[in-house]
Amino acid sequence: MTEPLVRRSDEIEYESVDAADGLEKGVLVSDDHGAPHFAIRRFVLEPGAEVPKHTNDVEHEQYVLDGEYTVGIGDEEYAVEPGDSLLIPAGTVHWYRNEGDEPGAFLCAVPNGNDEIELLE
Repeated sequence: MTEPLVRRSDEIEYESVDAADGLEKGVLVSDDHGAPHFAIRRFVLEPGAEVPKHTNDVEHEQYVLDGEYTVGIGDEEYAVEPGDSLLIPAGTVHWYRNEGDEPGAFLCAVPNGNDEIELLE
């Protein structure tokens, strides 16, 4: 049986993401914390940061918290802002670029398990 969990913001550790300079990830809840099916992560995309084209083995559902930045999904580009939601299906080419003066931040929900990333550039 799954136990309830509350994690406080000061418990979240953020790490740089190897795939891009200026991108940090904090794991909010995952299987390491007893979540049986999904992980929720918070990413911060610093001003001027770019995440190169890549694919992931699992789908991503994202919710924009802060800032305005550009997301490429397949052959399309989208300017996103707080309150926007995204679905990036497994295996879909996508990338990020923050040309603004403020950090961008988003929540990203993924199924638990291995989330292999393949850089395309």
